Amino acid sequence: MPDDIPPPPLSLLDGAALFLDFDGTLVELAEAPDAISVPGELAGLLEHLSVRLEGRLALVSGRALGDLDRHIDCPGVAMSGSHGLELRLADGRVLPVARPPALDAASEEIRRFVERGGEGLIVEEKPASVAVHFRRAPERESEVASLVDRLAARTGLVVQRGKMVAELRPAGADKGDALVALMREPGFAGARPLFMGDDLTDEHAFEAAAHLGGAGVLVGPRRETAARYRLDGVAEVAQWLRAAA
Repeated sequence: MPDDIPPPPLSLLDGAALFLDFDGTLVELAEAPDAISVPGELAGLLEHLSVRLEGRLALVSGRALGDLDRHIDCPGVAMSGSHGLELRLADGRVLPVARPPALDAASEEIRRFVERGGEGLIVEEKPASVAVHFRRAPERESEVASLVDRLAARTGLVVQRGKMVAELRPAGADKGDALVALMREPGFAGARPLFMGDDLTDEHAFEAAAHLGGAGVLVGPRRETAARYRLDGVAEVAQWLRAAA
């Protein structure tokens, strides 16, 4: 494990493009996806940051775009959902999402598994993936892992693991791909990407940011990571963003 990673200097935002994870970075994690509490100041804070960065701000989340929209209203801010499978540009243009046929069969089997005795498990359907949350029943992690691994082997889907969640999704897209795609857009091109995130799923974005001359900021306890900087948690992220804005 690396020595403690320093916090990011505020000067890092000068000439940067800022990419922010949502759960565990901007809002505290909760037992269920709909149980989160979104700080009242968050939308206004993001608006100020977008102005300072001349529009070079994006949310990159594992949540579906429709789910993000239910929790936060950020018109004019680019967003990626479903771990890079969905992408909406700042002008509102949405790139199409293709739902693989195998996903319907996998989703149905997961639902049957939970209905037969999946106490504490929550199924989250997304446009191009399906996730099983076990935060309310951490002792069932091995059952969930066995289920999704078996379905992945049968369907050709891939498993995306996160904090107390396992997700089945098509191969070929992740948060790093979303960052790279946005960095090709005229409003972002030429800037230095900075990505803040807490989960293992954010490592792809940390690596992509570093490859493009930027850096990652790990949120939470130190661990093996491609991020260059670290903040302790959601409260520290909010404090840093307020100072930056």
